Amino acid sequence: MSRPRILSLYEGLFAGGARVLHTNVITGLHVDGAHEHSVLSIASQARREGALQPMTDDPRYRWLREAGIEVSDLGREAGVVAPAPESFTAAELEIAADAAARADVILTLKEQPLGLLLALDARGLLPDVPIAACLHRSDPTHSGAAVRWLGELAASGRLTSTISCAESTSDAYARFLTPAVDRFVIPNGVDLARYRPKPYERMPLRTQLGIAGAAPVVVFAARFDAMKDPGLFLRAVASHARRDARAQYVMCGAGMTADNTALTAAITEAGAPADRIHRLGIRDDMPRVYRSADIVALTSAFGEASPLCLIEGAACGATPVTTAVGDAAQVVSGIGLVTPHDADAIAGAWAKVIARRPDYRAAALAARHRVGSGRMLDAYRGAIDGLAERADVAA
Repeated sequence: MSRPRILSLYEGLFAGGARVLHTNVITGLHVDGAHEHSVLSIASQARREGALQPMTDDPRYRWLREAGIEVSDLGREAGVVAPAPESFTAAELEIAADAAARADVILTLKEQPLGLLLALDARGLLPDVPIAACLHRSDPTHSGAAVRWLGELAASGRLTSTISCAESTSDAYARFLTPAVDRFVIPNGVDLARYRPKPYERMPLRTQLGIAGAAPVVVFAARFDAMKDPGLFLRAVASHARRDARAQYVMCGAGMTADNTALTAAITEAGAPADRIHRLGIRDDMPRVYRSADIVALTSAFGEASPLCLIEGAACGATPVTTAVGDAAQVVSGIGLVTPHDADAIAGAWAKVIARRPDYRAAALAARHRVGSGRMLDAYRGAIDGLAERADVAA
């Protein structure tokens, strides 16, 4: 058969690790000639974590376009709740049906876009092609109605497979699927050419922020959301700052800005030193941020699967310290620390890493080979080619 045509459905193009991962996968497979990829985004902008994020301003959108991937959208605004099947208009379904009709395989980024596929199926507009849901959570109960749509699509026989980024994800979603749905697990990986140590880049961001070269820096790369538990991070900052007068803390991601009053209130409530917390918001230079850091911290309460920030930070030489969520413990095995959901315990782990910083940095850099994107792209290529071959045989 000719080069398979793969359509990816996004709820929207806005800040988030799953979008980074999926976009890297399809751009890599498109550029190397494995497939012809295209993207349909339900939303053209997102209002999340108190920020309006237009699709065309998003780095993921730019990566797709620079790779020559067609990107279209339905013009909606994404919010906290994914669009239900009954909410789609005839005009929106016509656009989606046209995009789907040109695909040999359909991928969905997470379960949120599945409402669109159910709406197409209910009107006889969904082509008979393999459909794979790419899943990136370890707690589907926090997906709202979207996990029910996953179950409905599986029960109808239209869902062919799931591709999960972690064993915890695959296991968590299994109860919503039928035995006929194939389940693949492909661990996350990162571009080691982009996420790599550059000693001379340790200082530029520190200098910009007024942070001394010898000061310990803890980076929290996450959106301002209950899943990420920024309150726990800030309580750990308060505990750690009392132990270490030199340490500085960097928060980046959607909502991590000085004009977010909820974040300001959380800093005050935690008793954390506001003058040592740098709120940088959404960044498109995360390798530079990680290279300035000693620790990349994650304090998530639920939902994480294979957290990308831990892998990215470690590949740049930062030591990952995380709560035990999803497959995080496996991700940081041998290169970082896992903590309970306790501020003092987290602060103690940070202190331990700082005290033995050269050893932990050396361990992270020695393990870079295991987090590269090459084997991940090969696995996705194989899974998608298998789906395309199935469609070719059926035709």
